[in-house]
Amino acid sequence: MENVVSGLDVFFVLMGAILVFAMHAGFAFLEVGTVRHKNQVNALVKIIVDFAVSMVAYFLVGYMVAYGTGFLVSATVLSGAEVVEGHDFGLSGFGLVKFFFLLTFAAAIPAIISGGIAERAKFWPQAMATAIVVGVVYPFFEGLVWNGNFGFQDWMTESFGAAFNDFAGSIVVHAMGGWIALGAVVMLGVRRGRYRRDGSPAGIPPSSIPFLALGTWLLCIGWFGFNVMSAQSVEGINGLVAMNSLLAMGGGILAALLAGRNDPGFVHNGALAGLVAVCAGSNVMHPVGSFAVGAVAGVIFVVFFQLCHNRWKIDDVLGVWPLHGLCGLWGGIACGIFGLEALGGMGGVTFMSQLVGSLIGAAFACVAGFAVYGLLKVTIGIRLGEEEEFRGADLSIHQVGANPEQDLTAQG
Repeated sequence: MENVVSGLDVFFVLMGAILVFAMHAGFAFLEVGTVRHKNQVNALVKIIVDFAVSMVAYFLVGYMVAYGTGFLVSATVLSGAEVVEGHDFGLSGFGLVKFFFLLTFAAAIPAIISGGIAERAKFWPQAMATAIVVGVVYPFFEGLVWNGNFGFQDWMTESFGAAFNDFAGSIVVHAMGGWIALGAVVMLGVRRGRYRRDGSPAGIPPSSIPFLALGTWLLCIGWFGFNVMSAQSVEGINGLVAMNSLLAMGGGILAALLAGRNDPGFVHNGALAGLVAVCAGSNVMHPVGSFAVGAVAGVIFVVFFQLCHNRWKIDDVLGVWPLHGLCGLWGGIACGIFGLEALGGMGGVTFMSQLVGSLIGAAFACVAGFAVYGLLKVTIGIRLGEEEEFRGADLSIHQVGANPEQDLTAQG
C-alpha cells in the first residue's frame, strides 16, 4: 500500500506540474494578444526561453537554495531506490516531480515580468535577469515561507501567533513577480510614443482580443492545478481549495466588468486578479469570503492599471504590477481577514502574521527588482535602441515577423 500511495502522489503532483506548465502558454498568449503585432514573436520566444533558463537555474542552484537538496547524484538515488544522507527523493522519485511542480512556479516569475517589460527590452539581458531571479532571489524567499529556512516561520509564529500562510503563492509567486517587475519597468522607462508631448497617453490598443482571451482561459484552467495541487499529496486534496478558486475567479470577473465598464481587457484580467488574490488563503477561507477577495482584486486591477498608465506614467504593458504585485499583496493580507473563524474561515491564521509576511515579501521583491535590473542597466544595458524599438522586437531580435508570408507579400 505504501508503494501505491506514493505512486498516486507522484502522479497527482505530476498532473499538477503539467497543468501549471500549460499556464506558461497562457502567459505567452496573453502577452501576444496585448502587445503590438511587431512584438508578438518576441513574446512567444521570450517566455519559452525564460522557462528553459529558469529550469537550468533552478536545477543547478535555486532548488538547493530553497530546500537544501541538489540533483547531482546517481539516478539510483534520484529514483528513490537508494537513500543517501541529504538526498531522500522518496518512493517512486516523488522529489523529482515535486521539483517539476515547483519549477513551474519559479518560472512564472520571469513570465510575469515579461508582460511588464514588453516591446522594448533586450533579449539576452532579460535571460540573464531570469537566471539571477530564479537561481537566487526567488528561491531565497520561497525557502523562508515554504521550507521555514532561517527560522522565519518560527519567528512569525512566536511574534504574531501563527505562521505566515501562503498556500499557493499569492506572495511567494505573484507578489514576488509583480514587485520585481515594477523595478524592471521603471528601470526600462516608457515605450517611445506611449505619451504625447503634453503628457497625455497615446492609445495603444491590444493587437488581438482573441489571443488575449485565449491566454486568460489557459491560465484559468491551469490555475486549478496551481492551487488545488499545492497540497502535493493525494491525502491533502481538499475541494474547498477548488471552490474558493472558482468563486474568487467569478468575483474578479464581475467586479472588473463593472469597474472597467465592460472593457474586454479588464474583464479577462479580472479573472486572473481574483485567482492571484485567492492563492494565499484558498485552503482556509469560506467561498463567500473568497468571492469578496476576488471582487476586491478585480477593482484593484482596474483602478491601479489606469493610475499607472494615465497618471503615474508607469508603462507596465500588461499591468503585471497591479495584477500580480498589488492583487497578490491584497491576497496575502486578505487571508488574515477572511481566514479567521469569525468570518467563516478555518482559522489558524492571524491578521498581523499575514500583514507582516505580505509586506516583507513585497518589499524584498521590490528591492531585488530595482537591484537586479538597475545593475544590468548600468553594465550591459537592458533596452533596445530607438531604431530597433521602432522596427519592433520581432525583426530587430528574431529577424522574422508573426506572419512572414504577409510581410514578404507587403514588401513585394
